[in-house]
Amino acid sequence: MEPYVGSSWWHRVRFFVWDRLRSGVLRLRDGWLQILQTGVAACVAWFLAVLLLGLEKPTFAPIAVVISLGLAVGERSRRIIELTLGVAFGVVFADLLVSVIGVGAVQGGILVILAMMAAVFLGRGDLGVNEAAISAMILMITFGPVGAGFPPDRFLEALIGGGVALLVNALLPINPERMVSTAVHPIFDESVVVLKETAAALDEGDFERAQNALGKARAIDARVSDFKEALAAGRETARIAPSRRRARGHLDLYAASADQIDLIVRHVRILARSALGVVRAGNPAPEPLGVAIRDLARATGALAAYLETPESPEEVRRKALKSAKGAAMLLREREDLAKNMATNSFIDDIFSAAYDFLLSTGLDSTAALRALEQATGPPSQPGEVTPGKDSSDTP
Repeated sequence: MEPYVGSSWWHRVRFFVWDRLRSGVLRLRDGWLQILQTGVAACVAWFLAVLLLGLEKPTFAPIAVVISLGLAVGERSRRIIELTLGVAFGVVFADLLVSVIGVGAVQGGILVILAMMAAVFLGRGDLGVNEAAISAMILMITFGPVGAGFPPDRFLEALIGGGVALLVNALLPINPERMVSTAVHPIFDESVVVLKETAAALDEGDFERAQNALGKARAIDARVSDFKEALAAGRETARIAPSRRRARGHLDLYAASADQIDLIVRHVRILARSALGVVRAGNPAPEPLGVAIRDLARATGALAAYLETPESPEEVRRKALKSAKGAAMLLREREDLAKNMATNSFIDDIFSAAYDFLLSTGLDSTAALRALEQATGPPSQPGEVTPGKDSSDTP
């Protein structure tokens, strides 16, 4: 939804406020369970630190929980451990060094450097190194030295917080299927938009519109890495959380299609770029090309539905093959296009995309090529399709 051209400043302000409110509600809907997780875990960590360590006002136990559950997204268990150890090492170094060098600006810099060096030396990841520095600074700024010797309470608090975070992550897990679905649907939705925009550009011979579609296609790439990270986190949650183990089969389906989804996103970009060559002269493309691209858009929507509620993938296959068949028929019916390199290249890209759509539904390469041959006929030589074909983004 976008404010219409020429709308008044008041309408634009209203649109901006409404859009922000709507986006905020959607983010809360997707993140409320993680917020609840963190609040419950911080409360539990506080009481455990009181019971086990006899502290009146425990601090680093809830801090460790908030840091661990608040920042850990993909491979969550590993990151929680990494973050917890980072907090613990930062606390240890701060306690030891503050008692020796005191508190101050120079001392703070020295403290951060030494804490991070120790975390790197001990093999902590980037998150652990950063948390070591943050924890050291929190302790210096907030608490200062605690006296002679090394009091283990703060170190143990950090470990308690991390342990509670792991336990809560297992007992009150986020919904892994929803997490993956939330990450993957923008990929499909935006791919459909790009394909429809490309088809419209072909129909109208609109070079500028084709360029706009290509710009949108390039923006989808970043979402693929988000999807793969969410998938890794979701599969881990389904593995360690008893209440979410039933989701493993569904997540395995996403995992089996993950590489093909990546390739399909590349094909969307390639098709948008190839369309530039077809409409460069400003003339409308042959109608079957736009129809074929719209069929690929429908195949994209069908693939999203198939992965969301696993049933039969026949609709995906039917639309992908229909797209390839329509493009192949155009070449047979229009002999004058045989020497048009831009059109031939574009049709090859359609074949390649259709092939990867077939693979995404579970067909092996032999079955996918056979189905493509039956749809397009031997002259198109679908065996020459390069499933992972990609090239420069420069038109």
